[in-house]
Amino acid sequence: MKAPKSVPALEELGRVRLSRNFFMRDFLYSEIANLHGLPNIPEDPDLAIAAGTRLCEELLEPLNATFGRIAIRSAYRSPTVNAFGNANKLDCASNEANYASHIWDRRDGQGRMGATACIVVPWFADRYEAGADWRALAWWIHDHLPYSRLYFFPKRAAFNIAWREAPERRIDSYIEPRGCLTKAGAANQEGDHSAWYEGFPPLQTTSGPPA
Repeated sequence: MKAPKSVPALEELGRVRLSRNFFMRDFLYSEIANLHGLPNIPEDPDLAIAAGTRLCEELLEPLNATFGRIAIRSAYRSPTVNAFGNANKLDCASNEANYASHIWDRRDGQGRMGATACIVVPWFADRYEAGADWRALAWWIHDHLPYSRLYFFPKRAAFNIAWREAPERRIDSYIEPRGCLTKAGAANQEGDHSAWYEGFPPLQTTSGPPA
């Protein structure tokens, strides 16, 4: 697919179904793009679709099936939008740091494909507001899903969830206790963490569009 240059072409891209419940259009909204009139459109739609499909099928669909509807806070950023956000201190890392992350249509420096979305899980957000520890959801995801990176934020326990080829399996947080919860080689990387998430629903999965 060519990079869209017209409204009909952009509509066609938006209609691409990445998984059972998610379409490309779900991931193209950007406050930065909207406020500053910047195009948040993939330069390489085929790579963005391929990476986004893996993110949706392997991470977002199981979360959606297990906990109910998830809310997408931000996801795909074009190189133009991300560079503007970085230059203007709008909580965007450099383009190079965001390749195969929020910039789905560029591979990272190691040639890996990847995609990131910032999401809220309302089922857990309600419990978090009532005092639940963010680490409960972090460890549930760690034990059940093939994520690459998780990064938690204080408002509603929103978090970045990343899929990437050759996943890093690292969790960080801006919520106390801040910093790195686990990473490859850490003593707590393996083992049973189920005591953290007692009472959570069991993992549910989906397997593509309904017949």
